[in-house]
Amino acid sequence: MSKPAGQFTRKSDIENEVVPYGPIGIVALKGMDEMAKTVDSFLVEWRHERSVAEQNSILFQGYDKDSFIVDSDCPRFGSGEGKGVIKSTTRGHDIYFFVDVTNYSITYGVGDQINHYSPDDHYQDLKRLIAAAAGRSKRMTVIMPFLYEGRVHNREGRESLDCAQMLKELVSMGVTNIVTFDANDPRVQNAIPLHGFDNFTPTYQYIKALCREYKDLQFDSSNMLVVSPDEPGMHRAIYFASVLGVDMGMFYARKDYSVKIDGRNPVVANEFLGPEVEGKDVIIVDDMISSGYSVLDVARTLKAKKAKRVFVCVSFGLFTNGLEEFDKAYEEGVIDRVFTTNLVYQSEELQKRKWHADVRMGKFLALIIDSLNHDYTISDLLNPIDRINKLLKKYKERTMGNVQ
Repeated sequence: MSKPAGQFTRKSDIENEVVPYGPIGIVALKGMDEMAKTVDSFLVEWRHERSVAEQNSILFQGYDKDSFIVDSDCPRFGSGEGKGVIKSTTRGHDIYFFVDVTNYSITYGVGDQINHYSPDDHYQDLKRLIAAAAGRSKRMTVIMPFLYEGRVHNREGRESLDCAQMLKELVSMGVTNIVTFDANDPRVQNAIPLHGFDNFTPTYQYIKALCREYKDLQFDSSNMLVVSPDEPGMHRAIYFASVLGVDMGMFYARKDYSVKIDGRNPVVANEFLGPEVEGKDVIIVDDMISSGYSVLDVARTLKAKKAKRVFVCVSFGLFTNGLEEFDKAYEEGVIDRVFTTNLVYQSEELQKRKWHADVRMGKFLALIIDSLNHDYTISDLLNPIDRINKLLKKYKERTMGNVQ
């Protein structure tokens, strides 16, 4: 396994210049155990391989371990009440809490009833474990890929701003940094302007997964188009299209603002704004799939415009209304592949679907932790343009060789 890309390119960086903030501790909440184990395996291997001249120094105490996972639990009483328990020392550690607030597969009992975890339950367990570690840990970072209540980022009328309140509550408990992915509106970080808030987009991982699954892609404006399914997501499509060197388009949702259904104004029609679609591979880029109706509507419109293939790339595949509509769309040729990350819970049924492709994020999370632990720059992780260019160059050379 190679060392982290773009980091510690000079041997002296790690040996003489970059001292770890403290021993790493990974606290995984329920539902994030497998991700934590994956991240831990990368960190352990990298640090076993890494040569540190002063590794026996007190500054590197706990730097190289067999595991960085801190044993913890959030047991429940019969009444449904719970508590957070840290089972090993975190004193002086640089702690990273992993939480997936969307994982509904976790259950607990109250009397003879079985309840599934809601985002509120996960968030409450997070606060319990932070409270158990606070006052002892040297620094605490929360890695929350799907930002709790992040869909409510601005007030329209008499509404609660739960995401902003959550951020303020966490920093008041001693959390110094929040790491998230594809925040619905990153401006929510204005609630904690003096604390760390890092918002990552897995563009590199999407492109890598596309290149892995398909060997005949042509990354040029004549053969490919990147599309945003709505106006708020334009920034994702613009960046995606820019790094690929292709054109982009977007859908404008005409809504009926006279009524609200389930808290939202219903969409009357989706209007496409962009270049010619016919004969091109189209990549739809969005932050999440909830019910999936909007992205399937967009895909059908694109196929009606004679798009060659339609790929969907989203960070969070929630599929709250089930998988049947996507099964039908795949059988009809409306979609060719849906790429979702494993940053949130993926059911066994989803992973068995032919139209689904998994985008693995464990190594990337390990890179983030490794960088933060050394207070090392994460600019190349936030904007991985160099790595994307290298990947595309290798892909083109390989595909050209296959053609010849």
